Amino acid sequence: MTWVAAVSRLRARREPGVLVTVATVRGHAPRKAGAKLVVGQSETWGSIGGGNIEAVAIDRARELIGQADPETELMEFALNDKVTNRHGVQCCGGAVTVLLEPLPVVPAVALFGVGHVGLELARILARHNLDLHLIDTRPEQLTEERLGVLADSVAQIHVHHTLLLPEEVLAELPRGTHVLIMTHDHAEDAALCDTALRTADLGSIGLIGSAAKWSRFRQRLANEGGHDAATIDRIKTPIGLPEITGKEPATIAVSIAADLLLTFERERQQAVPAPAVAILNAS
Repeated sequence: MTWVAAVSRLRARREPGVLVTVATVRGHAPRKAGAKLVVGQSETWGSIGGGNIEAVAIDRARELIGQADPETELMEFALNDKVTNRHGVQCCGGAVTVLLEPLPVVPAVALFGVGHVGLELARILARHNLDLHLIDTRPEQLTEERLGVLADSVAQIHVHHTLLLPEEVLAELPRGTHVLIMTHDHAEDAALCDTALRTADLGSIGLIGSAAKWSRFRQRLANEGGHDAATIDRIKTPIGLPEITGKEPATIAVSIAADLLLTFERERQQAVPAPAVAILNAS
């Protein structure tokens, strides 16, 4: 398997990994600069030369996989018999620098409703490294021609064609997916809200609409859905930044996207452990 295919496999599985590359070589070494190794939690693909170099790189890569917010780093190896190695001697006589690039699990977003605002929002989100799921019960909203504006996306686009019961898609979404409910039909929105609250392991849940719409939905979710107030409060509405008040689809989309990016940032910060603080006794 090529390293490109290996990275794609990790992405499809939504598993973290590390791309290891021989960055520089001086003198004799097992592999030339550019050789690559992909390290997953339990598998590896490719090789940077075997021996101590590869074993140490894999050890460090798996340490990075276990970190909340790992950063790219360099490792240097001297290949001579005077160096004490963790995994045996490599005495090719040269020196190698290895680059480790973390491959984190990217955010996932499910957009229910790809109308005027939905398409504008998809165009913005598609410029970010995430998995973007597009769901609409209207086939004409999901044609290749209409979604052609997403052809150069950085995001990976997943189109779900469903004529009935779009809420069934919720059970298929990856763990932690952020859900945005903005369909053309208030009945669909209500069903999606109810099912989203019953679906385990979703990320944030957002609903587009007015205060009057939410008042009706909240009452229905409590009386007919049997949800308590704390559960219903998981749904954020209105979505977007309150400081942006424009009504044009592109303006609303920018507001929602900015709010979602703030949510990603808060998640990232919460995942990073706080630095330890040393308290010294001055007595």
